[in-house]
Amino acid sequence: MTNTKNMGGFTLSSSLAHRKAVRKVRFKDSEGNILSNTSVQVKLVNHQFLFGCGAFDSLSATSEVDMEKKDVIHNKQIPEKSFFEDRVDKWLEVFNYGTIPFYWGGFEPKEGEILTDSRMRAAKMLQKNNVKVKGHPLCWHTACADWLMDYDNATILQKQLDRIHRDVTAFRGVVDMWDVINEVVIMPVYDRYDNAITRICKDLGRVRLVKEVFDAAKSANPDATLLINDFNLSESYRILIDGCLNAGVPISAIGIQTHQHQGYMGREKLEDILERFSVFGLPLHFTENTLVSGDIMPKDIVDLNDYQVDEWPSTSEGEERQMREWSEMYRILFEHPLVEAITGWDFADGAWLGAPSGFIRKDNTTKPAYHELKRLIREEWNTEGELRTDEYGNVILDGFKGEYEITVHGKTIKFTLNKNSNDDIIEITV
Repeated sequence: MTNTKNMGGFTLSSSLAHRKAVRKVRFKDSEGNILSNTSVQVKLVNHQFLFGCGAFDSLSATSEVDMEKKDVIHNKQIPEKSFFEDRVDKWLEVFNYGTIPFYWGGFEPKEGEILTDSRMRAAKMLQKNNVKVKGHPLCWHTACADWLMDYDNATILQKQLDRIHRDVTAFRGVVDMWDVINEVVIMPVYDRYDNAITRICKDLGRVRLVKEVFDAAKSANPDATLLINDFNLSESYRILIDGCLNAGVPISAIGIQTHQHQGYMGREKLEDILERFSVFGLPLHFTENTLVSGDIMPKDIVDLNDYQVDEWPSTSEGEERQMREWSEMYRILFEHPLVEAITGWDFADGAWLGAPSGFIRKDNTTKPAYHELKRLIREEWNTEGELRTDEYGNVILDGFKGEYEITVHGKTIKFTLNKNSNDDIIEITV
């Protein structure tokens, strides 16, 4: 049995003890007879922990419109739908948590022209495959809707709140996790171009705007997991979070971005981030993370968007480096008790900024980092094998928290292992 010292349980390192649970399970037949000395097959089918990746390709894979073979404007070939279906199949082999785009400018390019159907198809497909789906983001100054600029600040705010009520309500039960507001630290001082959200953030102040949008999301779906999210991991972000919590903002989890195009930050810096943002006692979600498998972006680049190159290829040496870095980063974060989710931002190379930051290459071939994460999640951090009931029909299920399939006498039962209990005996009839 994977991670098993004997048939009585699964042995894990003490650093991962918080990722597992122990429950006693008793098996009976349909007539109430105890099933003693009976083989029980146990298989973890979905971790409670959220191993995530950007799932933007799910939109193309579920599109109802046949894609043109050629983009005549940019003079480049567009892959067929089957190409994206293959990409999503590879995605599903590793991850159980996906982020799909709700950038307002793309989601509602013209006021009232809302692209709900494409997101709903993608989200339902992922949900059907036992993937938890997050929407990103509900409020952001970048990729905002240009048509908002026609309105005054009071109207912009109302339309922003209406948008949140509309979309969170529409997707309730399918998308129940949201990056409510994105990159607030820079929001009121953002000066690359004028936009409606920076305008209202200047007007209201950061904390007031955060409270407005979170209250709207909470009202639309009281059970949703609601995140604040930022790339600025300085004391400014910590002070902002503290101010928001003091103002009663219903933050469910803290979103942390680490786009490491300029090189892997390493253990010391990661542990510093974990220590500083753990003070609130809230779950930590590493929401957007990139590690490149090609040339490292020069250190003198201040805004990552300013690095423009014609080609940014992945290299064999870079892919091995990327694999080692992802493996270490995953282990550090998985061991921390407040971390609930890790998201690699780009599944395929060439997505954001054209960087070789994916787990697969542009042609859908898999990279070493892909296989390493798959090995960690599906093998090293897996619970699977055979147990045998004692004379009272009991087994001790000791494994990683998550959803299980338990098979006895050819019948498979679904079971969720999510807490420890020395007293309760869960009875299963087969």
